[in-house]
Amino acid sequence: MLGTTETQSKDLNLVGKSLFLSSFISLLVLFGVAAQPAYPQNDFGNVKKGLIASFWSASPEGSRGLFESLREAEPTVQALYELLEKGPEYSSDVPKGQQERVRIADDGTRFPYVFLIPEGYDPGHKYPVEFLLHGGVSRPEWEPGGAWWRRGFDSLKREDRIVVVPASWNDAFWWHENQAENLPLILNILKGSYNLDEDRVTLTGISDGGTGAYFFAFKQPTAWAAFLPYIGHPGVLRNPQSGGGYKLYFENLMSKPLYIVNGENDRLYPSSSVAPFIDILVDVGVNHIWKVIPDGGHDTSWLSQEMPFIEEFKQKNPRDPLPESVKWVADRTDKFNRNLWVQVDELSQSPGLIEVTREGNDFDVIARGVSAFTLLLNPDEVNFALPVGVTVNGEKIHQERVMQNANTLLSWASIDKDRSMLFTAELNLRVND
Repeated sequence: MLGTTETQSKDLNLVGKSLFLSSFISLLVLFGVAAQPAYPQNDFGNVKKGLIASFWSASPEGSRGLFESLREAEPTVQALYELLEKGPEYSSDVPKGQQERVRIADDGTRFPYVFLIPEGYDPGHKYPVEFLLHGGVSRPEWEPGGAWWRRGFDSLKREDRIVVVPASWNDAFWWHENQAENLPLILNILKGSYNLDEDRVTLTGISDGGTGAYFFAFKQPTAWAAFLPYIGHPGVLRNPQSGGGYKLYFENLMSKPLYIVNGENDRLYPSSSVAPFIDILVDVGVNHIWKVIPDGGHDTSWLSQEMPFIEEFKQKNPRDPLPESVKWVADRTDKFNRNLWVQVDELSQSPGLIEVTREGNDFDVIARGVSAFTLLLNPDEVNFALPVGVTVNGEKIHQERVMQNANTLLSWASIDKDRSMLFTAELNLRVND
């Protein structure tokens, strides 16, 4: 697993071996040996497997160091796309059961997390993933090696999914920017060793964790299939004193469903205080379920009775990684500016709204306050043999063929590590004044 110096050192050794083998193969090709290869074909296949394994398990920076070797191993974009779409060959020889790990950020901050792997883990099977965000974040930083969650994890272990329990504290609330970076990176670390179902990754939160689930739904939904905030309140995100102070744009909730539970008599967030928020969800047509627990307090005593409905909700709502329509509102462009295959690159006013609808090779864009944006193109959705047309606010601004690019494919794959959401081309466009 990544997240420790020892493991990163092993990964670098593997990367070095892969680079050596790839360079060796390139020399064979250069000297014409590849026409009658003395280098066994199954070994060449093993080189590619090693490269993909290293690419998938490395950090984004480490993955970028493998671009050249991957392009040499698969010289066409289509072949490289198929290699990435298949992903690594996962091993059964991986840690199972309860595992406690720590991710260390660039600034040295330690982000502990526990993940629970089924004892009968089968690498040939894709596993749904559930992130569970705990409450009570106003506490000191978790001590290394300590029992950092007092209730334990036995009740959370499941054979049909992988469960991830990260940690939050007073310098890293769930809605802080360091956690916005942390949670997707933890998810990608797990993708390096375990066969996850990228389209069934859910984010559940309790109390402050529920508020955290709202944060990711509003600001950073790309990696998630659905959000389940329990006994939380989105209004906390608007409060500067809580470390948030965010503006909330309900358009950003349109693509991912929510399962919301509040207690009628919750001492912190009674359901009556959440009702105005729910009214807006109804008005704008956000896909959601809201359950009010009669006489319920600030607790989850209702959870066992509600669980069958929660599981049905998850089953019915896998992520669509390449929907035909994407809408997003952004008030900054350094982060929180992307939803799936649409990214806002420049604002002429804040906030800016962009709505893109794709029909074959034609993209219709509504842009308000957005002066530059990027469309990420997938070869299963776009026919690159034909021109790609883009109309913005009724004006055609692009009508020509787009070339697929291996570096584009690898760059976005190094960020997302997502087999079902790969992009072989990007269109960087400006909105005419």
